[in-house]
Amino acid sequence: MSTVRGARERARTEVTAAIKDEARRMLAAEGAAKLSLRAVARELGMVSSALYRYFPSRDDLLTALIVDAYDSIGAAAEEADAEAVAAGSPSRERWIAVARAVRVWALEHPHEYALIYGSPVPGYSAPVDTVAPASRVGNTFIGIVRAAHAGHGLALPPLPATLRPEAARMTADFAEGLPPEVTAALVAAWAQLIGLVSFELFGQFNRVVEDRDTFFAHAAAQLAHAVGLPAA
Repeated sequence: MSTVRGARERARTEVTAAIKDEARRMLAAEGAAKLSLRAVARELGMVSSALYRYFPSRDDLLTALIVDAYDSIGAAAEEADAEAVAAGSPSRERWIAVARAVRVWALEHPHEYALIYGSPVPGYSAPVDTVAPASRVGNTFIGIVRAAHAGHGLALPPLPATLRPEAARMTADFAEGLPPEVTAALVAAWAQLIGLVSFELFGQFNRVVEDRDTFFAHAAAQLAHAVGLPAA
């Protein structure tokens, strides 16, 4: 029985992977708004009722693709940070390495990046299952800043009094132990990083920025400075 069960599990894994691969191809060709289970089933030569046994709805399939994308970019960020730590890099260089990994992943996976950081998919509401995967990159940056705060310290960014209650709330929610000044700067830096990557990926830098590698390295270093990470 265990042999039969193992074969069934392998077959299910292979079919699930094939469904997601075809769905990613459709995302690239037509965008998330036009993704449908019937179209995926047709391309795979399956009857739609069989596909529903793997993904009961389009939203379930979208969620699986979104979780995969978040996990993939999260793994890229975490691996970049681990390599920087192993090399003995200071916190500022760790930050830049992770920012660079986010950009490289986006350029290599433009349609998956658009799925998670682009326009919302009409009619789709992301479930709680996406929260932990979506937090991986942000948590990597928070870990870098937290390590610097516990080590050589941070240069606290300015924080207006009107923003302090909100900064304190955010700190309690997801950046416990950091000064509120740093938490507010972290959120702004994360948004700016995604903006930088999106501008490049979606063409807004065309005829504006030519040496994009150098420009991005400078911008990432500026973001590190903004959150209080000291220069080496």
